[in-house]
Amino acid sequence: MSEYLVEVSHLKQYFPVRNGFKTIPLKAVDDVSFNIKPGETLGLVGESGCGKTTVGRTLLRLYKPTSGTVKFEGEEVTDQNIHALRKEMQMVFQDPYSSLNPRMTVEDIIGEPLDVHKLYKTKEERREKVLALMETVGLNAEHAMRYAHEFSGGQRQRIGIARALAVDPKFIVCDEPVSALDVSIQAQVVNMFEDLQEQRGMAYLFIAHDLLVVQHISDRIAVMYLGHMMELAESDELMNNPIHPYTQSLLSAVPIPDPNTARKSKRIMLEGDVPSPLNMPTGCPFRTRCRYATEQCAQAMPELTDRGDGHQVACWNK
Repeated sequence: MSEYLVEVSHLKQYFPVRNGFKTIPLKAVDDVSFNIKPGETLGLVGESGCGKTTVGRTLLRLYKPTSGTVKFEGEEVTDQNIHALRKEMQMVFQDPYSSLNPRMTVEDIIGEPLDVHKLYKTKEERREKVLALMETVGLNAEHAMRYAHEFSGGQRQRIGIARALAVDPKFIVCDEPVSALDVSIQAQVVNMFEDLQEQRGMAYLFIAHDLLVVQHISDRIAVMYLGHMMELAESDELMNNPIHPYTQSLLSAVPIPDPNTARKSKRIMLEGDVPSPLNMPTGCPFRTRCRYATEQCAQAMPELTDRGDGHQVACWNK
């Protein structure tokens, strides 16, 4: 058995896009590799459109990968075995408004995975399991016969989490699960994720924009830019000692609560605009905005290399 629960190697996800009379590939994810241990949380950060969500969806084979492999407990995930593996790998979606069926009651939404995988013998057992899941995520039993539109955003996200927990998975992809919620509700949901992990020993791929939320919940953090992995390190190590110029710029934009420290810290402003994924620069995709860029950066994309203690960086000049 592998020491890793999830192993992703050289994952590519290209989407064909019509451009005039020809079709060109949109390289949403381009040669991404990482591993996740049982019970670990890997945070995945980067600006909008960098491919974070596509990575999460491709892991669960909601998209068929263009190339590369995803292994779960040492077994490669394929079209043939994905139905069986759905019990072990689940997803909490970003938008709690569009990810729940408006025609189904809460009981049926949470009970649907139990139906698909035949995880009960009687109707009474199904209802008991659904009510137990609702209690786990902080919903009342009287909510069971209501519809999704009757709930707030935070409550809907809890319904989505209960649905993911229904099959007792070992791994959950959390696709920006708090970005659509109020700040006070965000804290409750993040704490709930932590409590559930402690109780059930699940592993998470936690995709988010907010670096402080990611630092709080993650054991390790990976930084993506335009479909490529730029840096990967232990959570505190990455926040205190960012090496890649893109990571440094991202962290410099994080608000600092202490005004004295905030005055001394310098914001690293990036020049230029994010290149179009349909017309990517050669070599390193970040080089057009990087103050350290050289000729070598235009020639080839640097590989993730270990700089000590598992701190991996893809950069020629740092």
